[in-house]
Amino acid sequence: MAKFLYVYHGSGKMPTEEAERQAAMDAWTNWYGKLGSAVVDGGNPVGMSKMVLPGGKVENNGGSNPTAGYTIVEAKDIDDAVGKAKDCPILMDPAFSVEIAPIIEVM
Repeated sequence: MAKFLYVYHGSGKMPTEEAERQAAMDAWTNWYGKLGSAVVDGGNPVGMSKMVLPGGKVENNGGSNPTAGYTIVEAKDIDDAVGKAKDCPILMDPAFSVEIAPIIEVM
């Protein structure tokens, strides 16, 4: 099985109400449960990023497609990884997307 990186992109905000936060956590827990042992690293949400550009210029805007978090999964191939991502709870918000890339082991 190969490993794949799911990078969550979007500009949505974390829920502020406790009931909404709990519903979101339950959705993630259920999705991870469905994926089972395919989840190598459940990942985490991430904060606003900075971009370092050639010449040392720094942009503090999170980039054109801000990263919201990540997960690492195992799958047979990228099509299998794409299939597993289709039920990701982050996709309930149309402001988000899941980018999927194979992890290339070099060592």
